[in-house]
Amino acid sequence: MSSIALSLSGIVAILCAYLIGSIPFAVLVSRGMGLQDPRTFGSKNPGATNVLRSGNKSAAILTLCGDAAKGWFAVWLAESVGLPDFIVALCAIAVFLGHLYPVFLGFKGGKGVATALGVLLALQPWLALATVATWLIVAYASRYSSLAAIAAAIFTPLYYLFGGNVAWPFSPLICAAIVVICVIVCFRHKANIARLLVGKESRIGGKKAAGPHRNAH
Repeated sequence: MSSIALSLSGIVAILCAYLIGSIPFAVLVSRGMGLQDPRTFGSKNPGATNVLRSGNKSAAILTLCGDAAKGWFAVWLAESVGLPDFIVALCAIAVFLGHLYPVFLGFKGGKGVATALGVLLALQPWLALATVATWLIVAYASRYSSLAAIAAAIFTPLYYLFGGNVAWPFSPLICAAIVVICVIVCFRHKANIARLLVGKESRIGGKKAAGPHRNAH
């Protein structure tokens, strides 16, 4: 009975993590602040970067915090109730996939960078800090947000692997979850990679070819 209960609790936890990840903060924040739906302009991704194209930095910051918070909360919840690493790792992947393929938006979501950061913050705060530092360094040096995200995704599993049992406890299952998430982050940036290779990717602070559209007030 105990193994069945654990199995059922694990399934419930994974499902809850996915539903938490599906909460579309970009759409909710934009709607609440009277902005145009982010799925109708720019990259059409319901994420903080695209919300920023509306010209409203406060909305972008709220979206970023919300997307990161849901990643943190789902993993923290799994850890706080004492679920094993295997289930925690699956919850980490589930909340991330919830953002990428949200049931509330017809399974069309964002690229998951902020949610992945929230997951890392719950799994290991120092690892999250190293990831943020990597993003900041690459973004500052290159002025490419996408390149910074890709670089951070590549280095994060290496940080966890080489810092294991030194800077933090090492878990092969958690490591596998981090690798899966980071590989997917890179895959979701494949269009950005193509634009980077031909020099057509937009830089941070650069002008977009097609500007954002906002509701008139």
